[in-house]
Amino acid sequence: MSRALADVLLNDKLITQQQHQEALSAAKSPQASIIRYLINKKYLAESKLLQYLSQKYSIPAINLAKYEIKPEVIRQITPELARKYNVVPVQQGQGVLVCSICDPTVLIQLENLKFHTKQNIEAVLTTYSALDTALNKYYGSSSMMAEAVSVFQKTADKSEGIDIAQAIQIDVGATTDKDAPVISLVNQILVEAMRRSASDIHIESYEARARVRMRIDGVLQDIITIPTEMKRPLIARIKIMSKLDISESRLPQDGRIKIKVGSGEVDFRVSTMPCLFGEKAVLRLLSHGNLQLDLSRLGFESKPLELFRKGISQSHGMVLVTGPTGSGKTTTLYSALIELNKVADNVSTVEDPVEYNLDGINQVQVNKEIGLTFAGVLRTLLRQDPDIILVGEIRDYETAEVAIQAALTGHLVLSTIHTNDAPGTVVRMVNMGIEPFLVTASVNTIVAQRLLRTICLRCREPMSVPIQKLTELGISETVATQIKIYSGKGCSQCNNTGYKGRVAIYEVLDFTSNLKELVLSGANAIELRRAAVKDGMRTLRSAALQKVAEGKTTLEEALAMTSSD
Repeated sequence: MSRALADVLLNDKLITQQQHQEALSAAKSPQASIIRYLINKKYLAESKLLQYLSQKYSIPAINLAKYEIKPEVIRQITPELARKYNVVPVQQGQGVLVCSICDPTVLIQLENLKFHTKQNIEAVLTTYSALDTALNKYYGSSSMMAEAVSVFQKTADKSEGIDIAQAIQIDVGATTDKDAPVISLVNQILVEAMRRSASDIHIESYEARARVRMRIDGVLQDIITIPTEMKRPLIARIKIMSKLDISESRLPQDGRIKIKVGSGEVDFRVSTMPCLFGEKAVLRLLSHGNLQLDLSRLGFESKPLELFRKGISQSHGMVLVTGPTGSGKTTTLYSALIELNKVADNVSTVEDPVEYNLDGINQVQVNKEIGLTFAGVLRTLLRQDPDIILVGEIRDYETAEVAIQAALTGHLVLSTIHTNDAPGTVVRMVNMGIEPFLVTASVNTIVAQRLLRTICLRCREPMSVPIQKLTELGISETVATQIKIYSGKGCSQCNNTGYKGRVAIYEVLDFTSNLKELVLSGANAIELRRAAVKDGMRTLRSAALQKVAEGKTTLEEALAMTSSD
């Protein structure tokens, strides 16, 4: 995209031959923008580019960021056409639709808009960033959600609202003017969650309103506020899609929604819970297309990865992965299972719930209501001739006891446990009631992990940090004087957060003979940590600072997500 304009800029010497070739090589996909690449690399200044293009092509330039475009003008061009032709309509009148563009070499293509809109098209120029912001503002899922709420408020009977019976009609297709906004809103919420790569959707009810929040890169963000009369039909629609009982609002319910997206599919794990002013629904996104089950690509550095692979390659023993909820523990364990899944081995799991289906692996979901607990399933698995067992989580003494018994009787057991770091896991197990000699005899390796938000590459910029502060954190003075520290100022691409995506960091504790002796002598977590570091363990804080030095995350994020060594 923008190859013609890039050639013009090269001919007029606004960019060099090297910059031109670099941009062409970087923007290989049809959707990639050569000009945006040049702007992001600071080879082109947007303000100067706008002035140059306006003079060269005799097209007036505007500051699109200062325009508040009317909804009826936006509706003249569909979201599909707006994104296809990279245009945003600005004004309408007397059979003419004024559209803002950023690339004047595509003017001929705007004739197609004349056919679709039945109006003459006039163009004005704006910057690339302003156009991107306007596209997201007026044609993103957030604006569509707001439109659905607006339509609902105009069509709904304020005295009655939409009742459960009407909500049922939504699912069978007998929609009315009242029903359609609810369908649209739910669809747009799901689409927006996928577009923003959210991990969870929270639909929360309060006395005078309801709101939708999404967890993006580990942080909850407000998406939209909806009126109080729309709360019940919205939850009802979610329940219908996930095959839950819409007449039951006094008890929690769990369900699932499956959506096909292109060649892949996305599962939404749904949980509803009664609250003071109505039900709350939380949807967890489980995208099969985004699931990265490859140990070598999870973010492990070479030495920790070597130690982890050493632990899971043993014929028996226990490998524990620890960390807070949402830190990627399941992904790490699933990746280990994929690597261990051989025809010669019987691999089984017991999970709550089963998040992803793994071919060739026997997966069991616990059901406490009928007595199918972690410990109960684990005992049964031991009679199923297992080689490798994954226990979703060790939560209590009974599960820990059976897991250790399995590890001591010739089976490899993988599991998760909730502690702050790897050395603290040993103390946690002892506090559960497990004898220290059983811990040292059964545990091979313990991995602690976190997910750090990565800086948005589009808006990242260097920041000044005193050398003294870096050295106080444990970075050597030589390294501190050479590294560049970055932060993200926020842009449309990262929802003005300065972060986009996450990267994993790991702390791998190898159970050496020295550590085993300390455990048997009753050492506390601090003493175990000091000994592990002395034996070569790289801490979470150290791994986080390494990501800062590599320019992948901010110093603020690294310090917030890890404790001092």
